[in-house]
Amino acid sequence: MAGNSTMTFTDAGFDTDVLSSNEPVLVDFWAEWCGPCRQMGPTIDVIASEYAGKAKVGKLNVDDHGQIAMRYNIKGIPTLLLFKGGKVVDQRVGAVGKAEVQKMLEPHVG
Repeated sequence: MAGNSTMTFTDAGFDTDVLSSNEPVLVDFWAEWCGPCRQMGPTIDVIASEYAGKAKVGKLNVDDHGQIAMRYNIKGIPTLLLFKGGKVVDQRVGAVGKAEVQKMLEPHVG
């Protein structure tokens, strides 16, 4: 389901892949059964390609990796969290368009 540049985040690797990253990390919390999540998939893949080398972009399946979803109190999906320096610096809940995702990322990329 993910594009070539889109990462897959897991409970086990989250702290290393996301919190310890030197670049901003956009995490899409999603599930297979969620229509709006599937609708956002292509947008996330395009953003991942466009921001390759400037930010990490990936998905975390809340059904398979619920610990992280609980840690960040994810109540509705899709939820996008943008991490920088191990902290959440921006977030969106619900399906949003490409321009809105770019608006999240732009202030935080080099």
